[in-house]
Amino acid sequence: MYIIAGLGNPGKRYENTRHNTGFSVIDVIAEKHGISMMELKHKALIGKGFLEGQKVILAKPQTFMNLSGESLRELVNYYKIDEKQELIVIYDDISMSTGQLRIRKKGSAGGHNGIKNIISHLGHDIFLRIKIGVGEKPRAYDLVDYVLGHFTPAETKCIAKSACMAEEALRLMVRGETDAAMNQYNKKQEVENESTDKAL
Repeated sequence: MYIIAGLGNPGKRYENTRHNTGFSVIDVIAEKHGISMMELKHKALIGKGFLEGQKVILAKPQTFMNLSGESLRELVNYYKIDEKQELIVIYDDISMSTGQLRIRKKGSAGGHNGIKNIISHLGHDIFLRIKIGVGEKPRAYDLVDYVLGHFTPAETKCIAKSACMAEEALRLMVRGETDAAMNQYNKKQEVENESTDKAL
């Protein structure tokens, strides 16, 4: 069994923001595989279903981003999974261009507070992850304002395409083919995206 968690902040005001990219991917997976995200347990909105014949728990922590580890620790304990092999976390990354995917088996938080909190609660940094680029913060922007800012229409289109690629990568990962997923999706993606300069 796998727990697939997308990170974000709960509430209407945060929908379609850069920091909610993880939530967006979970929504795509849930819709594509007919998984209802209606159950509120372990400080997360969860849905149960199957991906490539594997039982999966989809999770959107409702603790707000910086406390994501509280929810994931509860989920890992309750479902008794091996978090080093069976936990997959999906989240935004400002160090990559919008829409770019990067799959990793372990690593530091890289300044991402949600990941920092997860590492703190798990006690290690060894867990599968899919990072989705949301574009580098413009020099004049405050970091919080940038990650909580909304995507432009062009960026929204780009992220939607990346969410579909993330779903494809996940299907490989739950089959135990993470290396194949890394080889296929860690290449710099040629994702259609207009320059965001006009919108910033």
